[in-house]
Amino acid sequence: MIAIISFIGFTALVAIIAYLATRKTDEKSSDGYFLAGRSLTAGVIAGSILLTNLSTEQIVGLNGQAYTEGILVMAWETLAAIAMVITALFLLPRYLKQGLTTISEFLADRFDVATKTLTSGLFLTGYAIVLLPVILYSGSVAIVGMFDIPLLLNITETQAIWITVWGIGIVGSVYAIFGGLKAVAVSDTINAIGLLTGGLLIPIFGLVAIGNGSLIEGISALTESNPEKFKSLGDETASVPFTTIFTGLMLVQLFYWGTNQQIIQRALGAKNLAEGQKGLMLAAFIKILGPLIVVLPGVIAYHLFEGTLDNADQAYPRLVREVLPNYFVGFFAAVLFGAILSSFNSVLNSSVTLFGIDIYKQHINKSAGESLVVKRGKTFGILLAIFAMFVAPFIANAGSLFAYLQEVNGIYSIPILTVFVIGYLTKRVPAIAGKIGIISGSLLYIFSQFLLKPILVNNALEKAKINGITDEASLLLIEVEAYPHFLHICAILFLMNAGIMLLIGRIWPSPKPYVQEYTKKVDIEPWQYVKPVGLVICLVVVAIYVYFA
Repeated sequence: MIAIISFIGFTALVAIIAYLATRKTDEKSSDGYFLAGRSLTAGVIAGSILLTNLSTEQIVGLNGQAYTEGILVMAWETLAAIAMVITALFLLPRYLKQGLTTISEFLADRFDVATKTLTSGLFLTGYAIVLLPVILYSGSVAIVGMFDIPLLLNITETQAIWITVWGIGIVGSVYAIFGGLKAVAVSDTINAIGLLTGGLLIPIFGLVAIGNGSLIEGISALTESNPEKFKSLGDETASVPFTTIFTGLMLVQLFYWGTNQQIIQRALGAKNLAEGQKGLMLAAFIKILGPLIVVLPGVIAYHLFEGTLDNADQAYPRLVREVLPNYFVGFFAAVLFGAILSSFNSVLNSSVTLFGIDIYKQHINKSAGESLVVKRGKTFGILLAIFAMFVAPFIANAGSLFAYLQEVNGIYSIPILTVFVIGYLTKRVPAIAGKIGIISGSLLYIFSQFLLKPILVNNALEKAKINGITDEASLLLIEVEAYPHFLHICAILFLMNAGIMLLIGRIWPSPKPYVQEYTKKVDIEPWQYVKPVGLVICLVVVAIYVYFA
């Protein structure tokens, strides 16, 4: 009962603060609703970016991978810091100079409206079919397990999933659709503080449990007993081979932190470039500490449970139940609920923005005023949320979703990143190249990963079995050798796609070079310390890898 009361109390507190902070914001204008009136400061930007990124599929999924493979999976966290530094130095100044509301608006200016529409359509398809339902389902599984809702309400687990999915969906929709970006950002900031606090308590309590009451003894026992779990370099059989850091992993990170609407929209709402850069740098620094929350608990669970769990994705929930004192359960569930809400409402708010600005205003009603664009965007958001809430309960195998999501997201991440890179680095590559880049990038990735790969891998495994090879380790090695890791494929297709676009630009260059104009919507004077701070962050990431190598 105490846990439930504290859960409701903290959740209500966040809602009240978000309402008080946003009640005077003009939600009828595009800037007011979609970009919080271009008023966000560094702390709010950092908190909202981090909590948008951190949710249950990551907390549970990455810790599950760490349980199996050790800290090498921290690459998803630490390299994000470098990607944010690059975004702050090179991408954000260009975004704010142009006064963008959506990332794809740049593509309309650089190439043409069709390229922008294709990009927005890719984003919306990925959000609707994959990301929103996955967030709802994985979040509901976590909440159902933490509060044992089937027992509490005397219902089946399936019924509990449906109830929780709709509960999360409705509350998240209220924030995202009716509150706009500022309500999302403010609630994210509060929940980020709670999640960082609660998230750090889990490994602390876990290490104390290992050390029989001593944190220092727990650290010594964990590292001495499991040295193989503290290696930062993975071989080609790992989920994140070390070589992928120099190929597709960095590209995926650049897409996610630099061109993904749901993430970068917070920085687009900055009051000026300096605040946006400070927000990204703060988020990058905190991201370096991310493995303490989403990787280390998995290794602690491996030690405590002696590697006996049937499903590695049980590691984090089981650890929480074992080590977290009862009086913390309600608070931790509340901030975890906040993380789930954040990811859901952030994606939903970005979807509303993309539809309202890039689809409705551009193609359905070009004469629509700002208030009507916002209104139609909200209507689309409601329909999208309802669709996601219906689809989510039918998703199975939530524990494997993190790795699955990373691979599926390549369908739109690599082509979109390619078009942005070529768009910014060249001046005469024509509009037709942008459209071809989006379409060819997606089709080539789908063909590679979902048609060609299964054929080659299955043929290799069948030959191995015919030759009498049946042990798992050998079969895994054969599977890895049969086809490159999907992150290597991302790098190969990025280069192919870029080459196609550059070849088109060479043969049919645009008659006039592209010149970006300054719209003067915000001050673009950079933060004076952005370069030295960025350098320090990059050096820290490198030092971490060297230390654990």
